[in-house]
Amino acid sequence: MDSNRRGFIKKAAVGAVGVAFGNSLSAMSAKSYANIIGSNDRINLAIQGLGRRYPGFIEPIAAKKSNVRLLYLCDVMKSQREKAAVKFSEHIKNKPVLENDIRRVLEDKEVDAVFMATPDHWHTPGAIMAMQAGKHVYLEKPCSHNGRENELVVKAQKKYNKVVQMGNQQRSSLETKEIISDIHRGVIGKTYKAVAFYINGRGEVPVQTKTAPPEGLDWDLFQGPSPRRDYTHNTWDYNWHWYGWDFGTAEMGNNATHELDIARWAMDVQYPEHVHVISGKHQFVNDGWEMYDTMEATFRFADHRIIQWDGSSRNNYNKYGKGRGTIIYGSEGSVFVDRDGYSLFDLTGKMIKNSQSGSKEAGNTLGGGGNLSTMHSMNFFEAIRGKEVLASPIEQGAVSQALTHYANIASRTGRSFDIDTENGRIYDREAMNLWSRIYEPGWEPKV
Repeated sequence: MDSNRRGFIKKAAVGAVGVAFGNSLSAMSAKSYANIIGSNDRINLAIQGLGRRYPGFIEPIAAKKSNVRLLYLCDVMKSQREKAAVKFSEHIKNKPVLENDIRRVLEDKEVDAVFMATPDHWHTPGAIMAMQAGKHVYLEKPCSHNGRENELVVKAQKKYNKVVQMGNQQRSSLETKEIISDIHRGVIGKTYKAVAFYINGRGEVPVQTKTAPPEGLDWDLFQGPSPRRDYTHNTWDYNWHWYGWDFGTAEMGNNATHELDIARWAMDVQYPEHVHVISGKHQFVNDGWEMYDTMEATFRFADHRIIQWDGSSRNNYNKYGKGRGTIIYGSEGSVFVDRDGYSLFDLTGKMIKNSQSGSKEAGNTLGGGGNLSTMHSMNFFEAIRGKEVLASPIEQGAVSQALTHYANIASRTGRSFDIDTENGRIYDREAMNLWSRIYEPGWEPKV
């Protein structure tokens, strides 16, 4: 690697991390940027995980102004590596190396940053491995598989001083940023409640049956940090979300992350004081889905403020008029906000402002991509260079992620509980038994 380029990336990233947590951009002088041109400014990337999410990264990676180079496409499934290579070949000139094992990718000192879009159980362990190898990380949601990993990924970012952007891309929406800024300035008075929701018509899934892993799948590496188990039919292709807690985080980690993050941001709150959940599996009751498919969760914060979650994965009755979004209530009005924009209402219910982006960001379809993913990725690149503040620094993303872990723990234990608002830990001893997980020996994430 060109030593000047690597030195620039390293120094700029240190500045970006400082900026992300409240320092001034003036710490990085304009003159220093002016002296850096061409390849010195280029960021070398790898992608880990080439399932349904990676197409959302093609546009920002291919954009000339991004000045990035894709060096590796990494996935434990051979066919996914090959399909992604063909897809990228339509948009970029260089030919990325196809790799099975992310550990070999991280050994390459040329790699500056990793886009991580694996199954959930890999997110924190993989992100920590990347940071320890000197890489910046774009970490898809959920940023953690459990509460303890939430703590570890934040600790790692602080220790290794890397740029870590959580992939909750609505944080980059201009409309969302505008209305939340207005909410914080009092446009709807004092906020007291937010309702975040997600509605989908997911179908029946097969009952798990033990079988040989499909050709081309490295089942051992797929499991990675998770304790070893026999392969069951079609686990690797999305159904890992619903086949127990080895790999997935149910719909809370899968989708509630996004809307709860917007609700918490709009309400300007951190950890809740109390969590209560009603959940169950109510559709296709004899199929292989092992999680709840319906959940109502209430997060109570100080000053009698609440966030409510209404999630219905497999009953597509559209009671809110949209498949996903967040409603914020205040003493003087209310706001509906989603990936498309927002609508502002007065106390009579009259719409007084409507701002729509036409972002075409995927909502309820598998995978995703669109303007928000592109802007979020490009913000990550510029934060590495020290030129922008991160839209979703991991220490904020992890607080929103904590809400999903609380809800999952409450659902699994059947218990409501109180939270320590200083450190986010649960007071209930039985609930804290699910704060972490059992790892495959040798794979435990350590900072």
